[in-house]
Amino acid sequence: MAIAEDCVRVTRSVAAAATRKRAAEAAAKLPNKKQRVALREIQNVLPPQNVDTDRKQKFQVFHDGLEIPATKKVEETAVDIRDDPQMCAVYAPDIYEYLRQMEMELKRRPSPDYMETVQKDATVSMRGVLVDWLVEVSEEYNLLPDTLFLTVSYIDRFLSVNAISRKRLQLLGVSSMLIASKYEEIDPPQIEDFCYITDYTYKREEVIKMEADVLKSLRFEMGNPTVKTFLRSFTRIAQQDHEVSDLQLEFLCSYLAELSLLHYGCVKFLPSLVAASAVFLARFTLQPMLHPWNAALQKHSEYKPSDLKECVGILHDLQLSRQGHNLVAVREKYKQHKYKSVSTLLSPEEIPASFLEEP
Repeated sequence: MAIAEDCVRVTRSVAAAATRKRAAEAAAKLPNKKQRVALREIQNVLPPQNVDTDRKQKFQVFHDGLEIPATKKVEETAVDIRDDPQMCAVYAPDIYEYLRQMEMELKRRPSPDYMETVQKDATVSMRGVLVDWLVEVSEEYNLLPDTLFLTVSYIDRFLSVNAISRKRLQLLGVSSMLIASKYEEIDPPQIEDFCYITDYTYKREEVIKMEADVLKSLRFEMGNPTVKTFLRSFTRIAQQDHEVSDLQLEFLCSYLAELSLLHYGCVKFLPSLVAASAVFLARFTLQPMLHPWNAALQKHSEYKPSDLKECVGILHDLQLSRQGHNLVAVREKYKQHKYKSVSTLLSPEEIPASFLEEP
């Protein structure tokens, strides 16, 4: 019996090796598309006169013959929560209450002022450059949105208690994404993939060492809820009385939520509050003449419009490129047709004060 099992394992191993060889041979014949990026020494970013020129200055780009599949994970059209068995409607209130309690636990929260109190070399703008690049990496490797949000959460939590040099900031980024990928993905990228995407700026052993440092620093508390966790639930509630396309609203909420990752000022907000603010601004963008908040959203999210005022203001500035205009990865991502080009949608310059006041 043991011999038979060994034969099966050997056969599978040989078949897998043959499959990888065929894939490598096919990839070698494809046009050069995949980018390897060495952030080298991350510098403070000044507002550029030309975005394309700025991107060339930020990154040293190399090309290779390996092409990443273009297929992306696109969430299905939202349906009524009561008709979706995966939403566990019977247990939803208890699950939501548990997630709200979990997101407030100090061990899962980054310090809101770690750049000022902990970091000596890394800066806010360097963090923005890193996150912007990680958005591109997540696209290259076709990663789930949850993986990206967890990655940024790990980075902020690690930086809250560990000072790091700018030369190692990219190493922290890829190591955090490696951990998040192992947590969320069915088939996560390998360590060699993350070494490759940095143009081998870091060796395999360095990534493994940083991975261990991150895990120890976070005490293996890796499963914290993120903005994306709450956004799915809030979006479904928001779609129930909305007249525009469900997918358009869903993608716009996701776009605004990912923009929040770029802004250090959003670190202090709870993930549920950022998710609620993204829904508020998305509804205002699509139907600016109607009040974007309603009783159902307020009851489910437990946030009043006045609670969202500061975060909505930051997201609004990001959407209109008043801030972070030199960080374009998220905007380019959501310009794609499959996301209904929601990054091209702009809300009015001003949000009526009455929309953000107590009802």
